[in-house]
Amino acid sequence: MPRSKTPDPRELTRRERQIMDLLLETGEASAEEVRAGLPDAPSNSAVRTLLAKLEDKGHVRHEERGLRYVYSPAVSRRDARESAVSRLVRVFFGGSVAQAVNGLLDHASSRLDDEELDRLAAAIDAERQRRAGR
Repeated sequence: MPRSKTPDPRELTRRERQIMDLLLETGEASAEEVRAGLPDAPSNSAVRTLLAKLEDKGHVRHEERGLRYVYSPAVSRRDARESAVSRLVRVFFGGSVAQAVNGLLDHASSRLDDEELDRLAAAIDAERQRRAGR
């Protein structure tokens, strides 16, 4: 039975987070595909146990396809992204969005082309206009 509240990614172990990352990237996977995608892969039974725990926590759902279960994230990619960004800002940048953006710009500065920088500038301008319209 699905839980009534939105799953909290803070309740995930390191290995559960690895599984969630893999499922969010692939969209869906069997237990064996999950196992194959994990670093230092645990046993098949351990992967199945972790998937069952993730399902109990409300992070994953499954459907039967023939003789196997296929697992997928129970949350949308967008919701997962928002949760990950919130965690990143909270944990690594003390809750400061500005510090997070500066950190990302420092990290990716050699990879951003003018078009990407223009999109970022436009997003900042749009946020200023939205706030001015309050």
